[in-house]
Amino acid sequence: MPETIFMIHGMWGRPWCWENYKAFFESRGYQCITPTLRHHDVAPDSPPHPNLGSTSLLEYADDLERELSGLATAPIIMGHSMGGLLAQIVGSRVKAKALVLLTPAAPAGVFSITPSVLRTFFRIMTTWAFWKRPTRLTYEEAVYSMMHLLPEDERRQTYEQLVFESGRAAFEIGFWLLDPRGAARVDESRIGCPVLVVAGAEDRITPASVVRKVALKYGKRATYREFPNHAHWVLGEPGRQEIVEYVEAWLHSVLTEDGKAIRVDSGDTT
Repeated sequence: MPETIFMIHGMWGRPWCWENYKAFFESRGYQCITPTLRHHDVAPDSPPHPNLGSTSLLEYADDLERELSGLATAPIIMGHSMGGLLAQIVGSRVKAKALVLLTPAAPAGVFSITPSVLRTFFRIMTTWAFWKRPTRLTYEEAVYSMMHLLPEDERRQTYEQLVFESGRAAFEIGFWLLDPRGAARVDESRIGCPVLVVAGAEDRITPASVVRKVALKYGKRATYREFPNHAHWVLGEPGRQEIVEYVEAWLHSVLTEDGKAIRVDSGDTT
């Protein structure tokens, strides 16, 4: 029976974000599932769902947990950006064979507001009541924060596929100290599987300095790998092949034929 990879997209995304990774892993014999987060199943040029702005990370996680509970076997849970945080949240609730966190958003307890993050979200954060409104980056903000390593002709094409995101979810990630429900909190003691944490040295929206702290949260269960010529959009940047091949090699190294973990590296900081 093939291994299953459950791929969780990030802010402003939809399953299309995973096209490159899905094609790669399916060609290697994996089964890939790409769920759509609540209220994201809309066309990019459509108005946002009226309830999107107040949708919590916990609602996203509840939906994902229900879908994961219906799988016949424990999957590999892979997430990008906010999807990387959601992978940690649901990974603490359900059994997983491994977690793969690609330029993940940080959970509560990890301070993530750096100058580049502040520049990315300044317009949103200074909009009154953004925590209950749908949000979307401008083209210039998206290029600065996520797409600056994409070829120029691919930036607009990628941006035009983005949809609105929950202002509440953004608040819960960036201002976890002010969130009474602790939506971004992750109990790492409930995650017993190997964890791969991938950072891009040129990432501006989830800087490597922050992602490194995410890996430290999981101690010896985690492998940290920082790619010097990559930023946030590791799903589509030139040279992404080296990342996806590294992920596959890591998965092969920590999984036996029956899917049980056999080795966990302490970390790779190259």
